Amino acid sequence: MYPGVRLTALLAALTLAGCASIDTGGGPAGLPGLPGSPGTTPGGVTDSTPPRPPTWPELDEATRRQRLARLLPATLRDRQAWANDLHAAFVHLQIPHEPGIYCSVLAIIEQESGYQANPAVPGLGKIAWKELQERAGRYGIPGLLLEAAMLKSSADGRSYRQRIDALKTEKEMSDLYEEMIAEIPFGKRLLADFNPVRTGGPMQVSVDFAERQARERGYPYPVGKNIREEIFTRRGGLYFGVAILLDYPAPYDDVVYRFADFNAGRYSSRNAAFQAAVAQLSGRALARDGDLLRYRKGQALPEASSVETALRSLNGRLRLSDNEIRRDLLLEKSAEFGDSVLFKRVFALADQATGKRLPRQTMPEIDLKSPKITRKLTTEWFARRVEGRFKSCLGRVDATAG
Repeated sequence: MYPGVRLTALLAALTLAGCASIDTGGGPAGLPGLPGSPGTTPGGVTDSTPPRPPTWPELDEATRRQRLARLLPATLRDRQAWANDLHAAFVHLQIPHEPGIYCSVLAIIEQESGYQANPAVPGLGKIAWKELQERAGRYGIPGLLLEAAMLKSSADGRSYRQRIDALKTEKEMSDLYEEMIAEIPFGKRLLADFNPVRTGGPMQVSVDFAERQARERGYPYPVGKNIREEIFTRRGGLYFGVAILLDYPAPYDDVVYRFADFNAGRYSSRNAAFQAAVAQLSGRALARDGDLLRYRKGQALPEASSVETALRSLNGRLRLSDNEIRRDLLLEKSAEFGDSVLFKRVFALADQATGKRLPRQTMPEIDLKSPKITRKLTTEWFARRVEGRFKSCLGRVDATAG
């Protein structure tokens, strides 16, 4: 399900972002059931007001998919097929077919891949070699042994070294690593549970997220080899990308924070604002990265984070024990944290101390790090770039009716 309450903040944010002219729902009560048919006054006189055009949710599916295709770049190959797969993702996830919401997805696709289901990555062979050499050193595997193993013939007849040197896309790299794990002598020791490709597809979705989403919410298409393979397909990459961007209730009044969450993790913008409030109350310098606890492999560690330590110093003012603080912090990756006692009391005290209502959302301060990134980039840079593409898309909406 995609409850209506989840979209209230997003639709408001889309309006604030510049799409107030876009109809986000039905018209006034009492409109005839068929969009565009004339109404009548209470006295039975025909209303001469021109009928309003149907909104996107009111369009028949074929027309809506055609309009969606017109929002995509005119030079895009298989433009209608992209529109069909994106429309299907909205249907499967029960997301309203509003043009502004579609634009939020298209902006991410344009930023992340330029509409390529399996985008090329410059210098991928060098990245792969670096990862392999670092792993070999960590496990005490001599360099000469690694070199010899890479000279073995792979499934397609080329040596592993030749395939590494020729790598162009993340899917090629992912497939190669899976083969090496199974085939080279020390593959399981060197590479078990390690595939350096952690994101993929047209929206660069995390493999971990896709696997979790498929377990918890299902996957609407037949699965080939595994879910990892599915994110490199257009339909799978779009489905999981739409899910991570939109299929959760984000409490924001500006869509740019949802873009930041897409990059930094769900609720990072809310949690960064919470970190700022805790820093204000405690007088301690705290990172505003959106992580309130310490994690390893996705699991919260028992050791207190700097945020938790700062909160414990406020026990008396918060009227919460260490255990109660930990209980609520464990909710940080969910909507429930915003309704927790800890969240409410921290902001109540911080608002009182400053004499004003502090923001409940702020841009996470994160430097983006990846072998694929060759210059200094931040989450804010990403979110603002996507915001610009989003607004450009909104400017094309009216033209789709032609």
